[in-house]
Amino acid sequence: MTFPMLTVLALVPMVGALLTVALHGQAARIAGLVFSLAALAVAIGVAVQFDPAGGMQFVEQAPWIPAFGASYALGVDGIGLVLVLLTAILTPIVLWATWDDVDTENHRFGSRGFVGLVLAMESLSLFVFTATDVLLFYVFFEATLIPMYFLIGGFGGVKAKAAAIKFLLFSLFGGLVMLASVVGLYGASAAAGKPSYLLADLVNLDLGGVQGQWLFLGFMIAFAVKAPMVPFHTWLPDAAEESTPGGATLMVGILDKIGTFGMIRFCLGLFPEASAWATPVVLVLAVISILYGALAAIGSKDLYRLIAFTSISHFGFIVLGIFAFTSQSMAGSTLYMLNHGFSTAALFLVVGYLVKRRGSRQSDDFGGVQKVAPWLAGFTLFAGLSSLALPGLSSFVSEFMVISGTFSRHPVFGAIATLGVVLAALYILIMYQRTMTGPVSAQVADLPDLGAREKSALVPLVLLILAIGFFPKPVLDVINPAVTTVMQQVGVTDPEPLIGQEQPR
Repeated sequence: MTFPMLTVLALVPMVGALLTVALHGQAARIAGLVFSLAALAVAIGVAVQFDPAGGMQFVEQAPWIPAFGASYALGVDGIGLVLVLLTAILTPIVLWATWDDVDTENHRFGSRGFVGLVLAMESLSLFVFTATDVLLFYVFFEATLIPMYFLIGGFGGVKAKAAAIKFLLFSLFGGLVMLASVVGLYGASAAAGKPSYLLADLVNLDLGGVQGQWLFLGFMIAFAVKAPMVPFHTWLPDAAEESTPGGATLMVGILDKIGTFGMIRFCLGLFPEASAWATPVVLVLAVISILYGALAAIGSKDLYRLIAFTSISHFGFIVLGIFAFTSQSMAGSTLYMLNHGFSTAALFLVVGYLVKRRGSRQSDDFGGVQKVAPWLAGFTLFAGLSSLALPGLSSFVSEFMVISGTFSRHPVFGAIATLGVVLAALYILIMYQRTMTGPVSAQVADLPDLGAREKSALVPLVLLILAIGFFPKPVLDVINPAVTTVMQQVGVTDPEPLIGQEQPR
């Protein structure tokens, strides 16, 4: 093991979280921003040194619980690196974007509580995306619930406690189911003569048949709760509605990606036979999530719930691409995780500014905002267009890859998923029309426009969305080799193209 870059990366924000306990107000916020930017600098250093064709890199491994075959093992491939960068980028943006939210809204735990929980959430998420030992992954997977629970329940709205408890109960249910499979993996590895939780050892086991199916289900249910997929999705709209914009951004932009990341890393990597066995059901649930989330968003007038429902639809696309089992769709899903994080962060933050100024989350309580706050309206429109995957913006690339890759193997599911694209245009444009266009209502006549700090928090997201939209190649060059490895583990190849082949008469 060389210099432990990944350990340093994950511990930097945790040190910041512990430091903020001794600070107050402005000092806590400054310290939080500094430590999050330091973590971003380390993440960039990892990315610069990363070799896309080098497989799992920055590997760290040391005995942890030898009696159980558990190790402290970290490593990162192209898929993990993308999510590490997403986490490291979004955290300082959230802290800067919500700089004065805690003090001005008199949340009970104050600035140091909010900043500390955000940094703890970042640290634990980085450990999750880099863990290469299943038991270590499980520990950090469950640990992320703690800061998120308090970010919802301690800083949210009037029903925040109920929403936080619902979030916790759903997540604990998924975690307990996964724990049964984690224990089952230990039993399978012990029966093979080498008790181990290391992914490098487990991928060589024969985990097929009924045993593999049961173990797969334990992981898949936990990840479907986290993702979230229908029918395990009902906690998300409540949690998003009651969270602060910063908390909702972290929850949907980072925490929920653990679910889809886990599907690739563990479900497909460890249980290729069971993954193929479950594919028909998973594809059905994915398209149901796409359509249900979009229709629910169209019918929602609460702006936070609307964004939550759009995310259910987007996660349906991500899961569809993963289980379509083509390199294009899986690479598109990985890119979708990154792009969804940026577009949803922009949408939550700018809508948060809107709600904070008006004091209401109901779209009917607005109207004509673009005439009194053009910057606010402009950023809202841009974030909405990114969410609906307008060509030229980053989400379009990933959504197109998912749908086209799915068409090549499952044309019926690809066709149904395309309806989600149409519905996305409806829920975004209806939301914009209700809030931004039309005559200026009396309640928004004096609505202040975005300030310099608020603009500066949104600009990096805009630039990233535009850069990846016009030039996604650098990101895809990192993702594609890791996707090829996953496809080889699953034992599938891309369908042969029909173009140029002689068709039967």
